[in-house]
Amino acid sequence: MASTINHDQQHQDNETSDATNPRTPTQNGSPTTTTTFSALIPPSPDTPRKVALITGITGQDGSYLTEFLLKKGYSVHGLIRRSSNFNTQRLDHLYIDPHNSSKALMKLHYADLADASSLRRWIDLLRPDEVYNLAAQSHVAVSFEIPDYTADVVATGALRLLEAVRSHLSDNPDRRIRYYQAGSSEMFGSTPPPQDESSPFHPRSPYAASKCAAHWYTVNYREAYGIYACNGILFNHESPRRGENFVTRKITRAVGRIKVGLQSKLFLGNLQASRDWGFAGDYVEAMWLMLQQEEPDDYVVATEESHTVEEFLEKAFGCVGLDWRDHVVIDKRYFRPAEVDNLKGDSSKARRVLGWKPRVGFGELVGMMVERDIDLAKREKVLVDAGYMDAQQQP
Repeated sequence: MASTINHDQQHQDNETSDATNPRTPTQNGSPTTTTTFSALIPPSPDTPRKVALITGITGQDGSYLTEFLLKKGYSVHGLIRRSSNFNTQRLDHLYIDPHNSSKALMKLHYADLADASSLRRWIDLLRPDEVYNLAAQSHVAVSFEIPDYTADVVATGALRLLEAVRSHLSDNPDRRIRYYQAGSSEMFGSTPPPQDESSPFHPRSPYAASKCAAHWYTVNYREAYGIYACNGILFNHESPRRGENFVTRKITRAVGRIKVGLQSKLFLGNLQASRDWGFAGDYVEAMWLMLQQEEPDDYVVATEESHTVEEFLEKAFGCVGLDWRDHVVIDKRYFRPAEVDNLKGDSSKARRVLGWKPRVGFGELVGMMVERDIDLAKREKVLVDAGYMDAQQQP
């Protein structure tokens, strides 16, 4: 959301704006002042649409979840942070003119996980059936540099949202809201794999510790107030929409640039770190399935396979016939103060109870990311060759 909506950006707020009238980009990238940011789905005259509220809607997971819920016939509302730069790129393909109000089924509203009053206001106004809290400062390495902000958004922000839900339900006893809290495999930290719902948490970063707090806040509100609240402990999930400062996308972005001659070296840290990598588009279905059960619970979502960063490099560079050893340089600055060696999930509970399983395997995931970033690099090269960009941004 506001301070969390685009995980890779910081607050930039020295301008005055109308919080009910966000500026959103048109499909050709030109800005236009609008009151909504909408997706085109034919309305059903028979069944009332469920209403979903998503924090973190402009992030990787938020965009895939929005697509998924719109296909399910939901009306989707997203809470976004005020920024002087547009951060809605992952939603641009869903944009239609908001004047087409009968078909405006996705709308964005300004709010912030650091602002409790904005959270309660939008819950009161929108009256959602489901709330998905995906917003976070989600970069582990960055959390060591801005620990206070990370804790405020990830941990206390979740508490503010839970309290907004609780107080709304208290004032509206006829209402029902189902709440999803996005957890992370980073919470397990140094706990040996495989990790499941009963494995102890041993967080190794401010981000992971904050996610642990959010997890237990969710459990507490479920047990203390009877709120339908679920924790989804999702292991690493990637896609072509992943932020470029996350290691998987950093690799595939470099592969594309190296292939077309825009870059020669890629600087990385620990290549032996092992992760359970899945496709984000698969994982948002698990989020939704958690909120469709009779009783709330917590679930691990994972592929149950783990691969090292080196294996990811091998697969990614292999897609274009290159040897990663010719291009990768180890830079100690990318090592974490406390490393997490091996994360590998046991998602048997989710598979048994939810009927969920991943569809995209490791090789296919890497391939789709490389394909996308080769296309992006080719378009970038056109701009470089025409003199509109500097090719020396990377060594």
